Amino acid sequence: MKAATRSTYGLSNVLTVTSVNKPEPKDNEVLIRVHNTTVNRTDCGILTGKPYVIRAFVGLFKPSHQVPGTDFAGQIEAIGKKVTGFKVADRVFGLYDEGLRSQAEYMTCREDKALAKIPDGISYAEAAASAEGAHYAYNFITMVNLKPGDKALVYGATGAIGTAAVQLLKHFGIYVTAVGNTKNIELIKSLGADKTYDYLKEDFTADQERYHFIFDAVGKSSFDQCKKLLLPKGIYISSELGPKGENLYLPLTTWLKGGKRVVFPIPKSCKRSILLMQELLEQRKFKPVIEKVYPLEQVSEAYDYVLTGQKTGNVLLSMS
Repeated sequence: MKAATRSTYGLSNVLTVTSVNKPEPKDNEVLIRVHNTTVNRTDCGILTGKPYVIRAFVGLFKPSHQVPGTDFAGQIEAIGKKVTGFKVADRVFGLYDEGLRSQAEYMTCREDKALAKIPDGISYAEAAASAEGAHYAYNFITMVNLKPGDKALVYGATGAIGTAAVQLLKHFGIYVTAVGNTKNIELIKSLGADKTYDYLKEDFTADQERYHFIFDAVGKSSFDQCKKLLLPKGIYISSELGPKGENLYLPLTTWLKGGKRVVFPIPKSCKRSILLMQELLEQRKFKPVIEKVYPLEQVSEAYDYVLTGQKTGNVLLSMS
């Protein structure tokens, strides 16, 4: 089968598309013909091995897996003899954010992992685009005790995590202010944002609203910059470590001081996220945003684009 492969950490030039052995499912695994997978920020971190803390999970000195990839959507072609919850021809999607070897024509996945059937009427591309970004958005949101009617601000509301965060917050009954760039203001309005800021033209920190939760989905702001927008017990979360790694120690210092706090997001169950997304897709309550689709042969170009930090929504690979 064809697969994207690499043997060392680096940029997109370490990737090649080559022929490797097709995997065989174990007793508790399914074999999946992959149709789509995303190239996302997690993939970029695993590709480059940066920040270095990621290597504790994906290989200290070299990548644990030759084939990259963290999410997928495809069709089951074979099942192990102990598999009971899935059958051949089922359309499925899933995620494992420590690496899944999904940027290939075929992959295997344990039945008990974050694996779910794709609802009828949802395409493989839509399913794949409802995994990684939504997983992180959901995890970060659930670290804050929000109630319907509370107010949240999403900075970087146009990426995979940001577009998912806007929709999930609205699903939970939250008033959402979304910050994005000029070309995507109408997009984030269409996702349900109650108020928008174009950061290329406006200073969102001049906002007169005060928020229970501020979520930086792209890691380009700071707690100091956003603190004045928080209510007295408000919480700030960033998807990155922040200037000089401050988001690693500020959760402790702000907790000790009381009042406005920083929370460091440690993602939990991928399976919980996938089951929620399965439910929302089935109910047509989530709209995955897809900007570009590359063939597998252009995997390096896909990574190059995602590494610019300028993508809108999701960038996909197509194996079909």
